[in-house]
Amino acid sequence: MTRFAVALSLLLAGCAPSVQAEAVAPSAAPPGFWEHWGDGRAELAGYRLVQPRYGEARRGEAVLVTVTEDFTRAARVKSDGGHGDEYPVLKLNEVRDFQTGVYDYNVLTSSFLPLDGSGALGVPTKVSFSAQEWCGHAYEHLIVDGARMRRTLHSYFDGEADKDDRFEVPAGAVFADALPLLVRGLTGELVGPGATRAVPFLPSALDRRLRHRPLAWTTAVLSRGAAPVEIAVPAGTFAAYVVTVAPEGGPEARYWVEASPPHRLVRWTRATGEEAVLTGVFRSPYWAQNGEGGEELRAKLGLGTPAFLAPE
Repeated sequence: MTRFAVALSLLLAGCAPSVQAEAVAPSAAPPGFWEHWGDGRAELAGYRLVQPRYGEARRGEAVLVTVTEDFTRAARVKSDGGHGDEYPVLKLNEVRDFQTGVYDYNVLTSSFLPLDGSGALGVPTKVSFSAQEWCGHAYEHLIVDGARMRRTLHSYFDGEADKDDRFEVPAGAVFADALPLLVRGLTGELVGPGATRAVPFLPSALDRRLRHRPLAWTTAVLSRGAAPVEIAVPAGTFAAYVVTVAPEGGPEARYWVEASPPHRLVRWTRATGEEAVLTGVFRSPYWAQNGEGGEELRAKLGLGTPAFLAPE
């Protein structure tokens, strides 16, 4: 029996702690990475979002901001220079805004993947999460050091108010929060064409928040289609490969990834009814486009005009 078959049999038997990846590859910039990502610009990608909440499908929008930064190893924040512990990371800011009746949700998850080979593929060096809605707000961040992870959580819900705890990180682990980067292969190939493997898996901070679940490891089977398929979305028609992530007990997720570089994320779905389709994408130093009139760039992302910007 192959090593994968052994891992998969343990997964199906419900022995989550025993699942091991076949290899622990480093998270590092692959050949040609800096030619595209080293120009100081960020990739902005807009999506039409369907987000299930309170038993209904909610309409909204998502924006994925992908950019390289220099991080400090001690503080795990963006460096302004002059630190002796700097290292490069690939940052993903995943922004979700969706309406639930009279009030809306505003959610931001930031994931940081090391590019210097100091961490394992699938494992970010930091994840931070915040959610704001009319009932209150919550904040969580994870800091990873090898096989150890510390978590800080602040929430307005009783029993969750303030937590500072520690967790083990299994070898070969994959963090759901980093999947929009990982499925693109930007820091190494997560799963090859036609391949399938079982991994220890950490569900996303958003899932934990909306379902009020504790942080706990499970297992997931990752698979990738052998050949690209054609997919049409508002941003155009793409040849894309499909990556499926099937956590033990669900829900299954699928990611359609542009087959050609830079392997943009074209669509994702989950068995819960969640769906996001690409409406526009471009690269830009967006932090310098914050003046009056810059909001017109939202049209390039396929995003509508917020009500507070609509003409009177």
